[in-house]
Amino acid sequence: MMNCKQAAQMLSEKLDRPLSAKEKMALTLHTTMCPPCRLFGKQMGSLRDLSKAYTKPKDQHEEKN
Repeated sequence: MMNCKQAAQMLSEKLDRPLSAKEKMALTLHTTMCPPCRLFGKQMGSLRDLSKAYTKPKDQHEEKN
């Protein structure tokens, strides 16, 4: 069974590369039972979205507003 430290590492790796089926299953199982890790995963996704929006050229950012 995956522990929280391993889950945090896997959540980070998930943003950079596709996970194997075994990794996905282990991560899903852990985050289903661990609310703090589930929240951490959501926060990581939000931070990634915010950083992408921040790095867009200004003219593209203004088109959405």
